[in-house]
Amino acid sequence: MHGPASPGWLLVALCAATGAYCLLRMRSSVEEQRRAAGGEALMGFGMAAMAVPAAVFTPPAWVWPAYAVVFGAAGLRALWAARSGRHHLHHLVGAAAMVYMAVVMGGSPAHAHGHGTSGTPVLTGALLLYFTGYVLLTGVRLIPVVAVADGRAAAGWGDRPELARACRLSMAMGMLAMLLPL
Repeated sequence: MHGPASPGWLLVALCAATGAYCLLRMRSSVEEQRRAAGGEALMGFGMAAMAVPAAVFTPPAWVWPAYAVVFGAAGLRALWAARSGRHHLHHLVGAAAMVYMAVVMGGSPAHAHGHGTSGTPVLTGALLLYFTGYVLLTGVRLIPVVAVADGRAAAGWGDRPELARACRLSMAMGMLAMLLPL
């Protein structure tokens, strides 16, 4: 996506690993957690695909509008789901950021695949502020995670709230890395 290939590949690995973990979280017995994990898996894999270094692969022009449509639909789904829980608003902002990056990358052929500054500074700055705040707040919330002993069996991979937070934290850090060059 931007700069040297090594940081780009690290971002691809982070986002792909997060997407893979979110697929594991879809095995939860709680339907709401499965839905959230599915949306986060889509976001993780989409971010991984967008972060592939341009020296390795420059996608055809039709990919960027396709990203915008897919993440626009994910944003509408998050907006609809926000009726039942405010944490879906974070998914809405993430989907909007993905649509924004797809539009910027697709709309500037000279800067295709994120090279250079071609985004709207105010919108990029607002997204950077949001994701920076989210990273800091979520990081602080991860520090004192205490398991509640209520006699139930150990939670499975899909039902561990601290791992879900870590998943969202890593995607927010990836989003920051992707927004910086815009």
